[in-house]
Amino acid sequence: MSTTGLNNTEKKAAFSLATVFGLRMLGLFMILPVFAIYGQQLAGYSPIWIGLAIGAYGLTQAMLQIPMGILSDKYGRKPIILVGLVVFLIGSVVAAVSETIYGVVFGRALQGTGAIASAILALAADITREEQRPKVMATIGMFIGLSFTAAMILGPIVAQSFGLSGLFWLTAILTVFAMVMIQFMVPHTVNKAPKGDNIALPDQILTLIKHPQLSRLNTGIFILHMALTACFITLPKQFVASGLALEQHWKLYLPALLGSFFLMVPFMIFAMKKQKEKQMFTSAVLLLTLSLLLLWYLPLGFWSLVILVVMFFTAFNYLEATMPSMLSRLAPAGVKGSVMGIYSSSQFLGAFAGGVFGGVIASKFGEQSIFLVMSILCLLWCVVTLGMKPLKKSKSFSFTTSLQSEEQADDVAERLINMPGVLEATLVYQESVAYLKIDEKLADILSIKALLNPQQN
Repeated sequence: MSTTGLNNTEKKAAFSLATVFGLRMLGLFMILPVFAIYGQQLAGYSPIWIGLAIGAYGLTQAMLQIPMGILSDKYGRKPIILVGLVVFLIGSVVAAVSETIYGVVFGRALQGTGAIASAILALAADITREEQRPKVMATIGMFIGLSFTAAMILGPIVAQSFGLSGLFWLTAILTVFAMVMIQFMVPHTVNKAPKGDNIALPDQILTLIKHPQLSRLNTGIFILHMALTACFITLPKQFVASGLALEQHWKLYLPALLGSFFLMVPFMIFAMKKQKEKQMFTSAVLLLTLSLLLLWYLPLGFWSLVILVVMFFTAFNYLEATMPSMLSRLAPAGVKGSVMGIYSSSQFLGAFAGGVFGGVIASKFGEQSIFLVMSILCLLWCVVTLGMKPLKKSKSFSFTTSLQSEEQADDVAERLINMPGVLEATLVYQESVAYLKIDEKLADILSIKALLNPQQN
């Protein structure tokens, strides 16, 4: 058994899943700095349709994350992820060949139909031990952040050279790379949970939505992404007003995002080692609230913008990295895909709401008011976090195995889950490793080892 550092399977999973997530988000992020300009060339253009083209993706994502999460519980993570990527690829091609704004809206909505975020996060949770999961989730969060930075640089360059359709064609190419990585680089797993707990029925979904601890995290991710999307309605204009030309914005994004990653790591380590996760989580929400309040209150020059953006992204990246880990530890065995589906739906719905709500605030009260309203919502979120229960240190272990085939692994996983004290079992037979969530008071460790290594008996 091992509890120190990422093992080889976890490293491989972290890199491959983070890369898939990053490639997919890179294609989506690239349209943000250019779509409002280049979209004017499409037939049927109007500001309303531009908003629909940007928001359609988030709306369909929010609608389908839960169904896709349930399907991943029933049919497996990798098959559902691959199906989602195929649909996303088709949507990218539809948008690329469209000459009207209506076709692009349809393509963007189709892209969102390939809702795989919940299945990817659930697969990451399946493959990693709970005490190592924050590192894997942080890696995924880091790649998403880096893809955002890369998109801010590449989007205008690709659009200038190949037009708006070029962005969608590049997105399609990146999707093919992601499909190859899922098929050949991501470890294959056999996952079993107690019978009757694999498929979330409608009443189970309602129970999960109402869960007092899970609902706090779902509310949080909604507010977090609403604030992010709403703020980017005005932040680029703030950068221009401070003297930074549009094509130079990457010079602010890159150091701000990289700096925020380096700043958040010590806080994550402290929270895990000292078991102060709840306190650090609340502190991060407070930091987010403070950065938004100061963005509204202070006269914004270049350096004040830099400092406040670093504050914002330090809090954002800390929360983005830690919430999926906390969620997966609270999730009942066998329905992680469903729990992650609710979470991802809240995330994308927040992004959709941020665009719509931010636009309404800007038109009614001025763009600067966006920061004030978002800071108030984040302060309310901070109050909600006070009701969170401290996370207990989990008992999750990894064992070596000598299983030779998927059929054998499936049989052993089924037998393991029926043993006293075994709550969940994930077998990666190609890597000769098994991850078990167990109740140490009830589980027979020697019997578990004997079952995982039949050739030694």
